Amino acid sequence: MTQIQIIQIGMGGVGRTLVQQILAQRAPLAARYGFVLDYLALLDQSGALHTGQALTTETVRAAVAAKQDGHKLVSLTNGHAVADWRALLPSTPCIIVDVTAADGMEHGLLEALTAGQRLVLANKRPLTATLATFIDLTAHGKTRYEATVGAGLPIISTLQNLLDSGDALLQIEASMSGTLAYLCSALEQQQPLSTAVQTARSRGWTEPDPRDDLSGADVARKALILARTAGLPWDMNAVPGEPWFPPELATISVEDFMQRLSDLDARFAHEVAQARAQNMAVRYVATITPAGASVALKHLPADHPLATLRGTDNLFALTTTRYETQPLVVRGPGAGVDVTAAGVLGDIVATAREMQTVP
Repeated sequence: MTQIQIIQIGMGGVGRTLVQQILAQRAPLAARYGFVLDYLALLDQSGALHTGQALTTETVRAAVAAKQDGHKLVSLTNGHAVADWRALLPSTPCIIVDVTAADGMEHGLLEALTAGQRLVLANKRPLTATLATFIDLTAHGKTRYEATVGAGLPIISTLQNLLDSGDALLQIEASMSGTLAYLCSALEQQQPLSTAVQTARSRGWTEPDPRDDLSGADVARKALILARTAGLPWDMNAVPGEPWFPPELATISVEDFMQRLSDLDARFAHEVAQARAQNMAVRYVATITPAGASVALKHLPADHPLATLRGTDNLFALTTTRYETQPLVVRGPGAGVDVTAAGVLGDIVATAREMQTVP
């Protein structure tokens, strides 16, 4: 039985759910593929849970329970402060899983990759740093990042398979934020924007700061990752995101922002009413072509594929030289800790299977 070691950075909602999914799937995966997934370390902002050996199932379960109760890993037995997570890297290859939303991770991840480790990312920010960083992280196929764009939907792998088989991208048109898709549906059901955002936040469908969603920045990052995956040499400024809120709400605290959201209710109710009067639907749409990109709130005809979306569903319509007359469509839930964690776990399993074949 092959042991595949994991170092997981991040123990938020997605991180805790991922741990639970891995523990639940360890036996089936061992029976099916002949490898066992073991945690070498778990990290949060306070430090690491690490003993130098594989953590026991009981230790890992206790860590999840403690995090759910609001405790820090450093407060647990075998928990300790860590100046640099790279100090925990083993001499043999392991899988480093980044399920944070942290800036500045790319430098450590690149160093680990160079040292022979494998990467699985749900964190978009390393892939939306400089173009050179994206290339270095992804050039040799040692990094998987499915969950950075479509949560659990197979959009990155689908695009890569098309390109690897000689297809060429003409256009991607997508609703790629489950959060914003839900908000559009809620607005069409005449819910105030402020109420809809509160609900989405309480269900774990927003980023820790909802402005990461409402600014369009999260969708813009996803669009940039797709564009770069398609070989377009773009930087972040090539994918401008249209925000849902005015500039004066960008610099206040998260708590103040949530209280001020009701100031926008009338504006968005009017936007939806205008669209309905023209038999149109309001959707937040990302469009990517080799010539450029846009990320904005749009009015779409009622029969448009994106207009049919409800709830947190995402939809990606890929128009390529092979799928020019009828785009290839990937659709499904685009928000929630369960589907996002499942997307990460799928990448972990695929990576572990590749590692088994390395002599």
